This record gives sequence, structure tokens and C-alpha cells, in this order.
Amino acid sequence: MDKDYLWLHLRELPYFRALLRAIEATFYQGLEFPGPVIDLGCGDGHFAQVAFDRPIEYGVDPDFRSLQEANSRGVYKQLLQSDGAFLPFPDSSIGSAFSNSVLEHIPHLDQVLPEIGRVMRSGAPFVFTVPNPGYKTELSFPNWLRRIGMKRASSAYREWFMRMSRTWNMDYEQGWAARLDRAGFEIIDTFRYFSPRALSVLEWGHYFGAPCLLPRKVIRRWIIAPTRWNLGLTDRLVRRYYEAPRSEDGTYSFYLAQRI
Repeated sequence: MDKDYLWLHLRELPYFRALLRAIEATFYQGLEFPGPVIDLGCGDGHFAQVAFDRPIEYGVDPDFRSLQEANSRGVYKQLLQSDGAFLPFPDSSIGSAFSNSVLEHIPHLDQVLPEIGRVMRSGAPFVFTVPNPGYKTELSFPNWLRRIGMKRASSAYREWFMRMSRTWNMDYEQGWAARLDRAGFEIIDTFRYFSPRALSVLEWGHYFGAPCLLPRKVIRRWIIAPTRWNLGLTDRLVRRYYEAPRSEDGTYSFYLAQRI
């Protein structure tokens, strides 16, 4: 692996988001993505820009401002503002698709998955990453509240964190197998990653990374000084999790599915 995906993300994103995305980028290396390819929920295009060494045919996202930023990156041959439940492609016209940490945010997911299945060719790969239920049960602060007897506060915090992070869909392997089967897919490979300790980095990063909001709002950049001297300590603190991403008790899951 020639690229340092952690550094490539740290210099542009808040550290907690950078860590997760860097780990996920490593999973895409060596996978085949026959064209044309859809990036479903492409957002600002940063992930695809770092993870892929070639242009992606289609970036699809419902948010226009995100698509504007994605357009400035030059990652996609074509960008489409569209809901995932109504993809503007003919039946069986897409060679592969990926959706990186997106499906958990879609309330109407059971409409979106069959639509993805509709546009993909038989045998086409569909790669996605999602949090599993460990994302909710392994949060450090509510677990501490529970240990000191504050069970109601613990439950309330978990529910608030799910709303704050817009996380609606969390299943383990059996649940995703059922969802995918209904949409015409089968799972080829899956594994868990991002240990509970790594999740704590992400959890507290939502608060410690708050200063990044101001430059993002004012100059449209998360990181003012993307240099080694500024980010070196952060790099050292989180790299241990980047270098050992897979975990049996991982709070996120990777899936390689195939259109039947």
C-alpha cells in the first residue's frame, strides 16, 4: 500500500472523521469495480478522490451543495442530484457500485436497495460500509453513565447521539443478508472493523473537533494549516487504530455484495 490514507484524510478532515475514512479507504484497494461505477451518496467527493486512482463515472447525492464541492474536485465524469430510491439509470446498466458510510443515514433504505439492484447488472459488485449495533452499544460516555447507575441518562444519551449522527440503520450480518436478499443481492464477503476504543476517538472527536466548524463555515475548509507540524501529534495519537483496523468486536462492518 503506497498511499498513506490516514495523512491524506487528516490534512483535510476533522481527525475523527479522517481516521474512519482512512481505514475504509484501505479496504477498497485491490477490489475490482467494473464500469460504469456509481458512488451512491458521494457527498463532497473527498473519499472517492483519495480512495481511487481513476475517475468514477457517476456520483449521486441528493444534496446540491455537496455536489458543487464534488464537482470542484474533478473526481466524477458526471454528477447527479438524485434520491437513491429513484436512480436515473436504465435497468441492468451499471457495472458496480459503492456507498461508503451512507446507507445508515437513509430512512427509506428498503426502497433504495431494490433500486440499486434494478440498475445493476447480474454479477455486479456492490461495496458498502456501515456501522453495526456496536456503534450504539459501545459508546463510552453512556456506558460510564450506566456503570454509575444513571441508566435513564445513559439511554437518553445513546438516542440523542444516534439522532445527532443521523444514524437509523444498524444491523449485524444476518440483518443485512435479509435486506440484501430482498433487493436481489448476496453477500460475498464481510468483516467488522473499528474497535470500541477507536469508536471512542470518533465519539469524543465530535466535541474536540468542534473548532473545525468555524473555518469550514468561513473558508470552506476544515483544516486551516494542513501541515505535519500542526497535525503530527494528532497523527501519532490515532495511527495505532489506523494500522490495526479489523476487530471481532468492531463497531462498523464492511460488505462486498453481488447482484444475483
